[in-house]
Amino acid sequence: MDERLTQTPGRLRALPSRLLALTSAQADRMVSERLAAEGGARKWHYAVLASLDEYGPASQAGLSRRTGVYRSDLVSVINELEQRGHVARTPDPEDRRRNVVTLTPQGRTHLKRLDAVLAEAQEELMAPLSVAERALLVGLLERVLSR
Repeated sequence: MDERLTQTPGRLRALPSRLLALTSAQADRMVSERLAAEGGARKWHYAVLASLDEYGPASQAGLSRRTGVYRSDLVSVINELEQRGHVARTPDPEDRRRNVVTLTPQGRTHLKRLDAVLAEAQEELMAPLSVAERALLVGLLERVLSR
């Protein structure tokens, strides 16, 4: 058992919120380190690339809604992705005041590498659980979050 749990009072070990927070911090650290090793990628880079791949081109406001990245932060994320050739930002033909962000072929290739990196991180994080337990946990977390 992890020292954070064995050296923790029982009433703290029994708090789902605390266990979720510790697990979240561990997962975030693991994912951030793995992504950074892939050319300095960050979790928001992945979120934007995955959103563009799944839903297609979007305005910056649309990407902000889809990914949960604040609009003010999203501009720098898109700037970084554009500088690396992973996305293209062009004026919206229907409204020249806004931009449309599109995934490039290079971005799609990068996303596939990041998918593999994240799959490895998820595997490491969930290693103590069986496949059925993993599916159950994901389903339970989705239910908690859907409230």
